[in-house]
Amino acid sequence: MDIFWAELIGTMLLVLLGNGAVATVLLGKSKGQHGGWIVITAGWGFAVAIAVYVTGWVSGGHLNPAVTLGFCLAKKTAWSLFPMYLSGQLLGGFIGALLVFFAYYPHWQKTPDPHTKLLCFATHPAIRSYFWNFICEVIGTAVLIIGVLGIFNAHNGIMAGMGPYAVGILIFSIGLSLGGPTGYAINPARDFAPRIAYSLLPIRGKGTSDWAYAWVPICGPLVGSAIGAWIYTSFISGFLPLG
Repeated sequence: MDIFWAELIGTMLLVLLGNGAVATVLLGKSKGQHGGWIVITAGWGFAVAIAVYVTGWVSGGHLNPAVTLGFCLAKKTAWSLFPMYLSGQLLGGFIGALLVFFAYYPHWQKTPDPHTKLLCFATHPAIRSYFWNFICEVIGTAVLIIGVLGIFNAHNGIMAGMGPYAVGILIFSIGLSLGGPTGYAINPARDFAPRIAYSLLPIRGKGTSDWAYAWVPICGPLVGSAIGAWIYTSFISGFLPLG
């Protein structure tokens, strides 16, 4: 159960700080309103780093079903632990979204656009094209898995205390480079659980939860995870170090 609680708390912090950054940029009367994409991507990068620092030493700090899948495929996590990771991640994401709702409670009424409110919980494409949105999430998540496996490769000699910081930079980089088309979910728990929370919460003037799009940030990251793990284990991890 240590893994379950660590993933729950870690994913809760991830969503609270990550979606909190989105809310501070988008919601009316927020002091960070109009902060822009740099603030959001930096917020997500810092959120991942902090969450992994807090609970990564317990569970590895996956905080993402796609990461757990990739680690299972790369034989770094036992398949029998997958349900424990997944349940903690989904519940943690849901609780994190609830905390964002309460933290910004007065600001929902100051934000008339229903779409803006949804974006504080779940992702939405800049241009809706399900196939290409899916491809973007596949590419982003493949980069995530390759990056994480690379960061923690023993040949890099990265000290344990620097690992979460490096992963935060990776998330920041993916957001800056590949986040524009879809808002870079690259994490089913980060999108699906908060989307459920949005559908249930009594947010005045909210709109649809856009379930027609919800499969993209679930399926895209899972496929991307499998591809990323295959690329890394097949073509990189077997390399011999220089010298």
